[in-house]
Amino acid sequence: MEATGVSSDVLLERPWLPVSIDGCHLLAKSWFGETRCRILLTDLHCVWEETMHTAAIQSRAQELNKRLQAPVKAFLAHLCEVVQPYLSGSGRPHDSEAHISLMRLDGGNMVLRLKSKLAGLPFYWEFRCTPAPITVVCLHLVRPLLSMSHVLHQQVDQLEGLLARKDAEIQDYKDNGATLSRARLQTDIFDQPAYRSSFLAKTLPLVCCDHHGSRNFSGNLQELYAAVVAHGNARKRKLSEQDQQVALNPDLPQATGDKADAEAEDEDSDQKQTSQVEEPKNSATAQQVVVPPCRAERASSKAKKKKVVGLFR
Repeated sequence: MEATGVSSDVLLERPWLPVSIDGCHLLAKSWFGETRCRILLTDLHCVWEETMHTAAIQSRAQELNKRLQAPVKAFLAHLCEVVQPYLSGSGRPHDSEAHISLMRLDGGNMVLRLKSKLAGLPFYWEFRCTPAPITVVCLHLVRPLLSMSHVLHQQVDQLEGLLARKDAEIQDYKDNGATLSRARLQTDIFDQPAYRSSFLAKTLPLVCCDHHGSRNFSGNLQELYAAVVAHGNARKRKLSEQDQQVALNPDLPQATGDKADAEAEDEDSDQKQTSQVEEPKNSATAQQVVVPPCRAERASSKAKKKKVVGLFR
């Protein structure tokens, strides 16, 4: 049987996938194990979730399919085969008669209804999703998206700095008499404020017109989301292992900060002992001798001009 923590980490590290069910554009996450399953859905106005265990799956299967008797693993295997393509954005599975529909209830809940066949008999299923708590929304949406935004901002800053250095390099080539062999490769000097203003003016209307946000979560962002969350989970696991070690051995420092403080205290004590040993007995007037630093010899060789190779001739 799957551990709760393991399944939560697996679902968290999976990216949001754009799906369309009954004309409704959503972002979805799903995980199907041998005895448990969990799905998350959002239209960027609300987040719905459902987590089902063995007993709940068996009860719902009997409620919706009174003539069908099968173990929980068989139900979940069939759901994974039939529902997973819908929740991954690939649509109806090949050569399948399954049909899935979506219905919003008055209380804010959402129901995904499935109609298919299992072992030649009609099979019905419902995912009865309820609004997710704010902790789930922050864990799966807010915090990862803020981290992604910070990572992308750092990347843009580095690329802008690289463009500025490239412009300086090209200008140095020109000052030394290099010319561009193909005029169509000529580019303007990168102007950061003008570029940002033009980029926002052209891009914001295209991005903001996608009210559902499904097209915004492209493949590159899905990879970045998975990488950000995986790094966060690895850090949490590392801190958890450190806490377990401290619990088993209370004499160990409880955190890296405590370890650093302990090392700093040891260094201070060593310095005090060293100063006490080196201090002269008759230290009435201790004189300090200041030795001026030696100046480094400058290289007199003149740099040779390099032959321009590439686009400039």
